[in-house]
Amino acid sequence: MVFPPQHPRIQQAVRHLHAGGVLAYPTEAVWGLGCRLDDRAAVQHLLALKHRPVHKGLILVSGDPAHFAFLLEHCTQEQQQRLLASWPGPNTWLVPHHHLVPQWISGRHPTVAIRVSAHPVIRALSAALGGPLVSTSANPQGLSPARSALRCRAYFGEALHYCVGAVGRSNNPSQIRDLISGLIVRPG
Repeated sequence: MVFPPQHPRIQQAVRHLHAGGVLAYPTEAVWGLGCRLDDRAAVQHLLALKHRPVHKGLILVSGDPAHFAFLLEHCTQEQQQRLLASWPGPNTWLVPHHHLVPQWISGRHPTVAIRVSAHPVIRALSAALGGPLVSTSANPQGLSPARSALRCRAYFGEALHYCVGAVGRSNNPSQIRDLISGLIVRPG
């Protein structure tokens, strides 16, 4: 199912994000939690829901590679081509952030995790928001990621706003790879 950025549920979710909310949304393999990257209070709320320490860092996800231009301008042409050739898809890259993202996103790392998704809800949300979303799996730390809206509700109750859509067909979360070293940090 395709969701244009003008879809009423997408617009409702974006209003919630602009009001400082955290939402749950489907990705290719599991449900994710998200908020605006420039909203420190929302990120802190997201981390509290997950029981996740800030020093671990978070992922930024979008449906449009242009939303990461501010980070990619510091990459070599070869690195940019490697990223763009892997997107959209289940490929998350650790890219040097050069202090262009807040510490509450990067944690204690000199890199930030970024991914361009083909999922229609993520594409619509990021288009309507005009930039990437903070992203992490929808589960309290130590529990299995939610694969349904029902499981999200069981984990977080009324603390979240839900978008329409369903999880994609992938069985595994995205692969995480370091752009500079090429090492796989988490297999997909």
